[in-house]
Amino acid sequence: MADSTLQQKLTAEVLGTFVLVLFGCGSVVYAGQAGAASIGTIGLTFGIAVMVMVYAFGRVSGAHFNPAVSVGAAVGGRMPWREVGLYVVAQVVGAVVGALALFVLMQGFDDFTAKGNMGQNAFGDAGSGYAWWAAFLLELVMTAVFVTVILAVTDERNEHPALAPLAIGFTLAAIHFVAIPATGTSVNPARSIGPALFAGTDAIAQLWLFILAPLVGAALAGLVYPLLFGRVGDAVPGSGISFSRPRTAAQVPGYAAPDQYQQQWNQETTPAAAAAPIVQDGWQWDPAGQQWHPVGSTPEQWQAQQAAEQAAAQPVAAHDDVTLTEPIATQPPAEDRPIWEGHDGDSGTQVRPPS
Repeated sequence: MADSTLQQKLTAEVLGTFVLVLFGCGSVVYAGQAGAASIGTIGLTFGIAVMVMVYAFGRVSGAHFNPAVSVGAAVGGRMPWREVGLYVVAQVVGAVVGALALFVLMQGFDDFTAKGNMGQNAFGDAGSGYAWWAAFLLELVMTAVFVTVILAVTDERNEHPALAPLAIGFTLAAIHFVAIPATGTSVNPARSIGPALFAGTDAIAQLWLFILAPLVGAALAGLVYPLLFGRVGDAVPGSGISFSRPRTAAQVPGYAAPDQYQQQWNQETTPAAAAAPIVQDGWQWDPAGQQWHPVGSTPEQWQAQQAAEQAAAQPVAAHDDVTLTEPIATQPPAEDRPIWEGHDGDSGTQVRPPS
């Protein structure tokens, strides 16, 4: 299947971030309006929204929906820096549109006031009273954990890519369970920017922390993950930092090839990168034919050899319900020929009749 175009990727990022903000922040605002806000409900809403959008658009754009995730991917060598800025713009646009939709919908309540009531993030006197430095460290650590999980489950060596969106969603939900009482949980600059634009000047003034801390945490995760666990092949051209650790194989014989979601997260798009062989224990992966073959032979030679072996193993004769797998000799060697005594007394060598 053809790769997604850049326009399709950016559209997916807009839609995914839109849903994240509308549903996630909507769970805060609507529950708060009804006086029934719950940390569990809010955390699960954010996590489920991300999970569903990753399942929907992961094959298209990689489903970042978060500037910090895009930065972590670029630092970790998974996507070129030239696309990061475009992804970030698309994500912020999606977040602002999502917050705008929420603002308009909340006008259905006569007594609704958007100031300080849009699910925005906050610290200190504008929020829970949590100190700015503690809020910074909390957002940094939580974002680093989040991006590390994403890098791990989207790694081409992961044998269960279908479970990646589920792991990402549950991780985000767990992070919200921890951080909501302190900062309202950001770990996503776009998610913070969208609601803050409608929540008043205090929320806008505190945006610096919810932009900077997640970006630093994501960059650390992008640096550390390939250092600790290596990477499949070389870094994507135009991406982060090169490391000296040896490349590792994406699969071993018997493992499935990377799915579309993993391919979007590991964007080796240049011809050289696409042609780079994957070698493991004497086997080489053929990306065109989606199969393994021994090193030193071509896929065609390996297929021909397998076909010849299969043909040689086919039954060649049958007698009395017994299948023979070896050819029957029609004439024994000369030295094994028996002596035959003729009726006239003359002796001579003769092949004994089959009877």
